[in-house]
Amino acid sequence: MDDCGIEFLDSTCAADLQGGRDGDVLHLLCTAGSMSFAFQEVRYNIMPHDYVIMPNASLASAFSQSGDFDAIVMRLSEAFVASLAIRSNYGIIGHLSLLQNPVMRLSRHDYERCRGDMTRLRERVDEHGHLFRNEMLGSLLTAHILDLYDIHARKNEALTQAPERAMELLRRFVGMLYDGEYREHRDLAYYASRLCITPHYLSEVCRYTCGRPATYWIDRFTMQEITRLLACKELPLAGIAERLNFSSLSYFSRYVQKRLGVSPSTYRSNIRNKKV
Repeated sequence: MDDCGIEFLDSTCAADLQGGRDGDVLHLLCTAGSMSFAFQEVRYNIMPHDYVIMPNASLASAFSQSGDFDAIVMRLSEAFVASLAIRSNYGIIGHLSLLQNPVMRLSRHDYERCRGDMTRLRERVDEHGHLFRNEMLGSLLTAHILDLYDIHARKNEALTQAPERAMELLRRFVGMLYDGEYREHRDLAYYASRLCITPHYLSEVCRYTCGRPATYWIDRFTMQEITRLLACKELPLAGIAERLNFSSLSYFSRYVQKRLGVSPSTYRSNIRNKKV
């Protein structure tokens, strides 16, 4: 990835899509054939007109594809996405939705629009002589992201009616999770206290604005970090438990077992087997 923070990948081999730096965001528009992959313990099957957005492609695994699979694939750096500073609360809802399901099924009209957006970006990303290249690419990407917001919002109209106060609380709550507060705190009361509201009200705000209680998102961010760390075979389980402020290895193991259905050591073994 060059200094502009945007890169287009070879789309003919699905396994090549895994990797990149932590925080990189992968966009994939399937144009032919089919592909499947596992993301956060759920298996997804995609076909033409499916748009995939993975906030961290390194969490995806077990790729398989048909012989005629093809796609437009774009990787964005976290810093580049943040620099766009798109002024819309809907991005929070959209991103939380992607943590539950990274695949959007597009209508023919929306597919053609997204294909046009991504084709234009791919054509112009190599214009290194453009005196305002980063700004130009940023503007084209902003337009594309706003198209994605529009597509997602039209499919989830009920989520666009949240009051501004509720959206502000959600933004602050999610901001704490993105800042890594879950590594030290997984108690709902902690976040409610920081926001000067009751735990019940915080859960209701989350449930109303994005369809899930606050504890779901605390666990979701925690488990995303745990699965990432378990994939690093050089890290001992006790070290992961300590890094995430679990009081003991046995408590850490119970936490993982309850949410993944397997122990941390079994999950790690399964990762190795998938890579063989």
